[in-house]
Amino acid sequence: MRLRCAVLDDFQRVATEIADWSPVADAVDVVSFDTHHADEETLAAALADIDIVVTLRERVPFPGSLIARLPRLKLIVASGMRNSVIDYAAAETHGVTVCGTASSSTPPVELTWALLLGLARGLVQESNALREGGPWQQTVGADLHGRRLGLLGLGKIGSRVARVGLAFGMRVSGWSQNLTRERADEVGVELAPSKEELLRTADFVSVHLALGDRTRGLLGAAELALLKPTAYLVNTSRAAIVDQDALLAALREGRIAGAGVDVFDTEPLPAGHPMRTAPRLLATPHLGYVSQANYATYYGQAVEAIQAYLAGSPVRRLPASGTPDVQAVPARSDNAGRQ
Repeated sequence: MRLRCAVLDDFQRVATEIADWSPVADAVDVVSFDTHHADEETLAAALADIDIVVTLRERVPFPGSLIARLPRLKLIVASGMRNSVIDYAAAETHGVTVCGTASSSTPPVELTWALLLGLARGLVQESNALREGGPWQQTVGADLHGRRLGLLGLGKIGSRVARVGLAFGMRVSGWSQNLTRERADEVGVELAPSKEELLRTADFVSVHLALGDRTRGLLGAAELALLKPTAYLVNTSRAAIVDQDALLAALREGRIAGAGVDVFDTEPLPAGHPMRTAPRLLATPHLGYVSQANYATYYGQAVEAIQAYLAGSPVRRLPASGTPDVQAVPARSDNAGRQ
């Protein structure tokens, strides 16, 4: 009997085009969902006849209650090598294999700088005004050279953001609960003596921390109040690291110059959500990982994972506790024309 594979949240409808699915075409029928299933009931109904699920990042939770409702489910392939919303114990209990893929840190680094530069030079306001016949030159851009970039987190992504900041001639400082002077020296940045000092002195603050018990709500109203009124905040990490109500209040009251946000408390962002209309906000719909090369890796390795599972030798099994996302490998030559 042929198996059925569901690709979730394929909003751009590219999953079956950006990778070569022919290696599993004889055994697997693929259905792609371009809309999000927001609750367990609708997701369980949509996946009732599905054997394999390819899920994108951590947007769709797979708790034990859902897995128990999917008796045909045999394999979950998650993009990336970390996923905190899959109940691995329940998957094992119900005989469901979970596998991951490689993931590159390059796209979120690049998007961080797209947001930061867009904020600093008022690109959205100026572009809209130009196209709509509005005023000519309505903003005065914030310089980067000589200004201070404060990074919360100096891991794989944060360190690469730091190097770009240094190339712009910025003074870069970093802080996290585990950051050492040796690590800061290795990257070539200053070690901030405290989170509070970093926030007080930075002209631009960018968040690059994993979400956990110690980082949830790390930036609340008290922390945001430390920012200069001319400072900008960028978050391409996880929404829950920054108190969303406190951020909205700071933007509405003009207590910071602006924010660039790619992550939200609910995704996709509901119509009417206050983040859609907040002033001084440059927002993107969680594009940090969305790039041609990353998608080619995600879906190309999803096909490999399905092929390996069918052969009885699953690859890149999860959970890979403590293992960071591995760098994406170059797309195979037979996918080059599909990017």
